Amino acid sequence: MADVTRRMLDLLTLLQTKRRFTGAELVTRLGVSERTVRRDIDRLRTYGYPVEASPGPGGHYGLTAGRAIPPLMFDDDEVVAIMLALAANASADPGDPGSLGEAMTRAYGKLDQVLPARLAVRATTVRSSLEAEALRAPAVGIADAMAIASAIHDRRELTFDYRRGESTTHRRVEPHRQVHHLLRWYLVAWDTERGDWRVFRVDRMSAVHARTATFEPRALPAQTALDLVKAGVARTRRHAVVIVETSVDDVAATLPFEAMELEAIDEARTRVTFRCEDWHWLLLHLSHLDCAFTVEEPTEWAEEISRFAAAVTESPGHSGQGPGSKI
Repeated sequence: MADVTRRMLDLLTLLQTKRRFTGAELVTRLGVSERTVRRDIDRLRTYGYPVEASPGPGGHYGLTAGRAIPPLMFDDDEVVAIMLALAANASADPGDPGSLGEAMTRAYGKLDQVLPARLAVRATTVRSSLEAEALRAPAVGIADAMAIASAIHDRRELTFDYRRGESTTHRRVEPHRQVHHLLRWYLVAWDTERGDWRVFRVDRMSAVHARTATFEPRALPAQTALDLVKAGVARTRRHAVVIVETSVDDVAATLPFEAMELEAIDEARTRVTFRCEDWHWLLLHLSHLDCAFTVEEPTEWAEEISRFAAAVTESPGHSGQGPGSKI
């Protein structure tokens, strides 16, 4: 594909995300001069694409809302990315009928059937080369995900039954965002009865229904909805700071789905900040690392783990070393 054609397609792909881009952003993303960006924008207009521009220092480019846009075809790299994403995400869902995982599995199996011959070969080649570990996550119904998405888009109130432990409550909310975090789907919403922001696990929601009542979006009390999800997940947990005798890369590779902060002390030592319910969970995380460690805080957890290590070492029939704590 000629460079100019590829660049035009890349520009159009960016504009079709419905985002507004400044000229400087397009220059950076496309790797061309500002003059070239303006020339490509003018060329798109001559092809019938309704690109509008806002002048001035804060100016931006975007496609006019509500206009029909000719479809774009996937390129080779995009097909590979889609196949890899479907393979990885479908493996993390049990695939129950009507679930997101089941829909992703079906899409993964038939994508090559709706692609042009050249790209279909690409998709088949990628599929034949893959295996994905089945990292199980709670199933989410695709109908619920779509109902939530529609309510967010249309700014309609949402009602649902929410299961937490042994109890179920009926909730009415103003939905803001669906967030994917550590193999879980969450809904960030304003709870109208409690008068505050709340984070809900989507797999615990049932009888999801969009009301006719609409609302005006509220400002989030955080930079992003993901920040609220992280804060909500960690609310009942405590900080635990541990020095582990291994590298940052080893920690990240061994515990890929844990919410933690990593700080390299040197090439062979890392300071890790966990959020855990209690010291048992902390010890479980550390056992996966299979290296020596020192619990810096909380001190009472360090003492509990030391007592546990001593009990294991002194237990009848024990041979070898106990947990790798240096405490």
